[in-house]
Amino acid sequence: MPRSSAALHRFLGVIGFIALWSLIGLAFAGQTYLSSSMLGRSITWSQAISIALADWYVWAVLSIPIARLARRFPPAPEAPWRTAAIHLAAALGFALAYVVLRAAVGQMHSWMIDEEVTFAEVFRPLFVQTFPFDLLTYGVIVSVSHALDYYRKYHERTVQTLELEKHLTEARLQSLLRQLKPHFLFNALNGIASLMYSDVGAAERMLVRLSELLRLTMSQSGAPLSPLRNEVAFLECYLGIERIRFRDRLAVEMEIDPATLDAQVPSLILQPLVENAIRHGIEPQMRAGKIILRSARQGDDLVLTVTDNGGGLAAGGPKREGIGLANTRARLSELYGADQHFDLTNQPEGGLCVRLSFPFAT
Repeated sequence: MPRSSAALHRFLGVIGFIALWSLIGLAFAGQTYLSSSMLGRSITWSQAISIALADWYVWAVLSIPIARLARRFPPAPEAPWRTAAIHLAAALGFALAYVVLRAAVGQMHSWMIDEEVTFAEVFRPLFVQTFPFDLLTYGVIVSVSHALDYYRKYHERTVQTLELEKHLTEARLQSLLRQLKPHFLFNALNGIASLMYSDVGAAERMLVRLSELLRLTMSQSGAPLSPLRNEVAFLECYLGIERIRFRDRLAVEMEIDPATLDAQVPSLILQPLVENAIRHGIEPQMRAGKIILRSARQGDDLVLTVTDNGGGLAAGGPKREGIGLANTRARLSELYGADQHFDLTNQPEGGLCVRLSFPFAT
């Protein structure tokens, strides 16, 4: 924390401390004034306030060492009697200290109004009238101190738990990203290897495109989120490789809503979806394949769909989730929990639609 912020925090703490004890004093001043009026003893508001504030400002001073003592000797299940004995002795000591300090304040006040009284004349009635109440006040201060300490520790544990969960989530996401990048690299290399003997020129162009793709990948920060426009640019570079391999058999349409280009999406979210469509939807078919990528905002959600005209899911068969789709599902769950949806559905006209939605954010 910067020094200026720490100093301001301490200053506000002191102001709050004084204000708290002032409010307590004013509350008891009202009680003193009303009770005196009901008993027929004349007392002014200023006298009631001065008496009450003098009482509770003394306790404000004593509350500082009491709070430190309470933190040093909190309730201990393993030695409850020892802690109780310590606080009983401290209560007697602080109650006596209050009477002594309050008597000294009362004597100084009598000097200021030219009504000199001896210390004993102030001490005796204070001791008799307030000592039992002073023991109770000590107990209240200790209880409040323990409650505040428990709240502070609970808050610190909550913050630490949230930080640990955040770091764990980031570690999982980074692990998933590291799993995903080698996956599409190996698939691209397999595509190049398949062309090495049939079309060397195409294989060479794919290597050039792959080097550009790797350069773009290395320039990424590794953050779990990135703007949709960056993901589209990365996808275009990847599609440059696949278009060389499939030639006229692959057509890709992008229906990207310009209003969604700045939306934050999981890094490398589009490439595995398109790669899955190519590998399982386009590649097994002899006819020309078509992939349509759409983005749209629906309410508070961003919806991304990747549709192909391949064979779709086999009726009653297992869903075709390889590393790419399983990785995508896992990352969406880590980032958005129950606020995301990931669905695979067959299209009426044939082919598969992969639809995912998650909260829209920029």
